[in-house]
Amino acid sequence: MTEIRPLSWGRRYLMCRPEHFRVDYAINPWMDVDAPVDPDLALGQWDDLAATIERAGAAVERISQLPGTPDMVYAMNYGLVDGDHVAITSFRHDQRRPEAEAAEWWFGETGMRTTRVADAGVGAFEAGDAFLFGDSLVVADGPRTDRATHAVLGRELGVRVASVGVVHPALYHLDLSFCPLDETRAIVAPAAWDRAGRATVAALVPDPLVIDEDEAFTFCANSVVIGDVVVMPAGVPARVARRLEAWGFSVQTVDVSELHKGGGSIRCMTLPLDTVLDDARLTVEPRPREQGVPV
Repeated sequence: MTEIRPLSWGRRYLMCRPEHFRVDYAINPWMDVDAPVDPDLALGQWDDLAATIERAGAAVERISQLPGTPDMVYAMNYGLVDGDHVAITSFRHDQRRPEAEAAEWWFGETGMRTTRVADAGVGAFEAGDAFLFGDSLVVADGPRTDRATHAVLGRELGVRVASVGVVHPALYHLDLSFCPLDETRAIVAPAAWDRAGRATVAALVPDPLVIDEDEAFTFCANSVVIGDVVVMPAGVPARVARRLEAWGFSVQTVDVSELHKGGGSIRCMTLPLDTVLDDARLTVEPRPREQGVPV
C-alpha cells in the first residue's frame, strides 16, 4: 500500500444551508421541475453532511442562503480561492448570478480580496470547474466554463493552467468527473472529457482511480477529501470504496439524495477556503512528473 500524501488543502470549507432549496428551473440534465423536493429532508441531509465533515477534522463556515437563489446551496461554485484572494465565478446562467454577488460580499467581510472573472469579458467561468492538482490548476473547457477564461485565470493568479475539455452534458462540471485524493491520486471519469482532456489528465495523475459513466452517475467523484478521509454520497459503488480503502483511505458516506435533484452532491456543496496555488505558480519550476497511467 502506497503511503497517502495528503492534499495541501481541504481542511476549511464554506457551506450554505439550503433554507430555500427548490428546483424551479432546469439548467442541467439532473433537474426536473416536476419532481417534488422535500425541504425538511434536504435540510436534514445537509446538516448530516456538515456534521460529518466537521467530525472528519475540517472546519465549516456558513453563508446564509438568499431567498430566490435555490442553487446557492452549491457553494463550490462561488469562486476559486488562492490564499486571501478569490476569483469570483462568472456564472453561465442568469439564475445563479445573484450567488456571486452574495459570495463576493461574504469574502469581502472576511478581509479577502476578490477579482471578477466577468470583468475580463471573455465568457463564463464556474469554480466547480477548477482544481489544484500537482503543479497545475486544472480547469475545464466545457458547458459551464469557456476556454478563454483560462488565460485570465493564469494571468490574474499567476498560475500554470492545464485545460480539460468537458463534453458530457450530465457531467457538466469538472467536479463531477475529477476528485483529487492526495498528491498523486484522483478519482477520474474519462467519459466526461474529450480525447485531449483524457491525455491531459493521464499526464497529470500518476495513479488514477478510473470510473465509468454509470459509476460517475452515482456522484462518487463529487466527494470531499479531508486528509485520509473521503466523504462520499451514499450509494458509492462498492468497487470504488474498496479501492480507496485498499489505498488506506477511510470512506464515510452521507445520504444527500434530496440535494442530487439540483444536479450536485457533496463537493458541489463545499467550497475549500484554504487553497493556496503555490505549487502551480509560474515562477516555480514544475515538479518532475511520474509517467501517467492512460485513462
